[in-house]
Amino acid sequence: MAGLPFGSFADVMVQQPSGHRLLLAPTSEVAGFISATYSFDEVQVGDVSASLAGQTLTVDAGPLAIRAVTGARTWLGTALRAVPRRLAVHPRWLAAVNPFAALAAPGARTRGTAGSGRAEFYGVTDLHHVTSAVVRWNGSDAGPLAPIRPAVTFGFSSVPPQPSLARVRTTVVGA
Repeated sequence: MAGLPFGSFADVMVQQPSGHRLLLAPTSEVAGFISATYSFDEVQVGDVSASLAGQTLTVDAGPLAIRAVTGARTWLGTALRAVPRRLAVHPRWLAAVNPFAALAAPGARTRGTAGSGRAEFYGVTDLHHVTSAVVRWNGSDAGPLAPIRPAVTFGFSSVPPQPSLARVRTTVVGA
């Protein structure tokens, strides 16, 4: 979910095993902004909803349906929770800790360049393991949970290799 300038919304970025990158966005305005920031092969606009109730994450977005259960906070999530939120999402802090983020979570970055001459910052404030999930793509079971390899290639950073749920505040500045 994201905030200003669009208000709260959910979107989904999918990278299929073939490498095909797809954005599922709730409005054409949101789709335009996100696709100008990240790289996609295809963009679809339609209903996208995501909710977290207790330890259950539910996502419904066109061809994608997810029901996932989160487990314990990761060791990295515990460390992230120790940083006051206002600091943890501030661009100057995120620029300073970027080299350490890459060591703590290979492939991850907290600061980078985005499309259209923008700079982008990821302020991760929590991280939990996903212990089970049912993922359906176009009505078919997508299979069991598995490590994310190779890393996704939407932008300058990837996701943790083990299925997880992160609380992230994304800040995009410039152009």
